[in-house]
Amino acid sequence: MTVLATDAIVLHVADYMESSRILRLATREAGVQSVVARGARSSRKRFGAAVDLFAEGQAQVQLKPGRDLHTLIGFDVTRARAGLALHLDRFAAASAIGEVALRLLHDEPAPGVYDLLSATFDQLAGVEPGQATSTALGGLWMLVAEVGFRPTLDECAECHAPLEPGTAYRFHHRAGGALCDRCSRLHPGGRLLPVEARDTVRLWLDNRVPTVADNAARAHQRLLREFLTEHLPDGRPLRAYHTWEGGIS
Repeated sequence: MTVLATDAIVLHVADYMESSRILRLATREAGVQSVVARGARSSRKRFGAAVDLFAEGQAQVQLKPGRDLHTLIGFDVTRARAGLALHLDRFAAASAIGEVALRLLHDEPAPGVYDLLSATFDQLAGVEPGQATSTALGGLWMLVAEVGFRPTLDECAECHAPLEPGTAYRFHHRAGGALCDRCSRLHPGGRLLPVEARDTVRLWLDNRVPTVADNAARAHQRLLREFLTEHLPDGRPLRAYHTWEGGIS
């Protein structure tokens, strides 16, 4: 057996048997890994905040060849991110990000994705009231781009003709972005993307957080969900995302 020491972020926690927990970790060196933290439910002395969602630190994982579930030996927390639990909008947004990350990532090294997740959770933990949704949407669009699905906004996703900056175009999820008028007629479906909405998505992809009104934020959440649904590898529902999109009452 090999012991892997790696930076890790807790993206999912589930109880396991009477005293343990199963964690799904985003790691810098090995992508997403599932680990069992034995005794984590009966005593927090061994792992402490390591079994809390969105905690980050140095994990020691005992890898078992040919197995999908490994053993967490230790976890030295460097960021607990308690701020994510202080407000429901922050927590719901972070949960949606974690869920999407688990669906997009595999057990392969992706340091760029790891750094992006870490930075997004840090931002979200201290975001000003009313900015959690916009911050999360930016993090999610950048995550989508980092794994190879960056949407095309300034040229047609089919024929690559340049698109006029002050014109609304149809956004076609399967094609991977905005379509010119000609290609839009050849590929029915999609959703009309107003000029302001296209500019807003571009800002998110450039790691800027625009101010977005509540009604526009809902439309952007729907647009991203439809895009994710088209490009995720299976048809399972995004439960945490749907909760986040539905709003916090």
